[in-house]
Amino acid sequence: MQGVRQKYRPRTTCSLAIVKTRVDTSSALCSLFTIERLQMAQDNFHQPVLEREIVELFASLPAGVIVDATLGGAGHAHAILSSAPQLRLVGIDRDPEARAVATNRLATFGERVVVVDAAFADLPAVLDGHRSFLAGQDVVGVLMDLGVSSHQLDAAQRGFSFRSDAPLDMRMDPTKGETAAQYLAHVDRHELARVLRANGENRFAGAIAKSILERQPTTTDELSDAVERAVPMAARRRGHVATRVFQALRIEVNQEEDQLAMGLSAALDALAINGILAVISYHSGEDRVVKTTLREAETGGCTCPNELGCVCGAVRRVKVFKASAQLARAEEIAANPRARSARLRIARKIAP
Repeated sequence: MQGVRQKYRPRTTCSLAIVKTRVDTSSALCSLFTIERLQMAQDNFHQPVLEREIVELFASLPAGVIVDATLGGAGHAHAILSSAPQLRLVGIDRDPEARAVATNRLATFGERVVVVDAAFADLPAVLDGHRSFLAGQDVVGVLMDLGVSSHQLDAAQRGFSFRSDAPLDMRMDPTKGETAAQYLAHVDRHELARVLRANGENRFAGAIAKSILERQPTTTDELSDAVERAVPMAARRRGHVATRVFQALRIEVNQEEDQLAMGLSAALDALAINGILAVISYHSGEDRVVKTTLREAETGGCTCPNELGCVCGAVRRVKVFKASAQLARAEEIAANPRARSARLRIARKIAP
């Protein structure tokens, strides 16, 4: 997000009219979000990455239901529904503020939308619990736009970023699970070093883990300081020295890799034949999980030598659109720098 971020102005009464669509949201949101705050939050959610490509992909699908498994501020969802009147949408997100913003933004689509408090891996239960919304229609598409949103990074109190001092939280859903600070209070040094290495912090993982656990940070500034103390100035990369540490802790606190693996499997199970799965990832760990899962689904796990052909009985589930990930166009990167790291992988489910 560019420009100066305005502060929210609290109000003493709630002015949010709960949207009368089939949306799973609690009455407690009424006391948390006013119309003014929702509008400002909507403005602060990141611009959808690869929007044109995603809309072209999903708008060509036949009538049915699509699942936006990472709804966020509903940027992709709004664009898809605007371009494809034959589609309805199940939107999933763990973040209560994201769900509130999305509910408000998608209200114009009425009963074509249902918003659900859930994670990727909950997809089977979500679909089972919304059979009446599906009304016998097939799931013809699933979209996953991974990682943390610009809004979450900009909300200092969430503790995702080193840009502002705040409690070390990092939870996608700030009402559930343990915070990053609580995680650091019990993890041992070897496990923390492993987590850091798994997310690209190779050379100084051990030293960083030792420094963090000695200082037991409870705020983002304290975490940044602990990392800076462990990494010599001459060895620092471009950018902030703690970038990969913050990313690694966020992934671990939210169990993102496990959620992604389970979510991809659930998506492939839910899709109808010829349905589309599209996944946008932003770092190598995410993309590796996506690439490996889709390759396994495309080959059926076959390891037979190419010259012999498949003799193991492997069952292929998908056709991957292309071996390499699709990247954002240069003009999109110029307008939205976040698109620079985006990697889009697409697969179509096929009959066994």
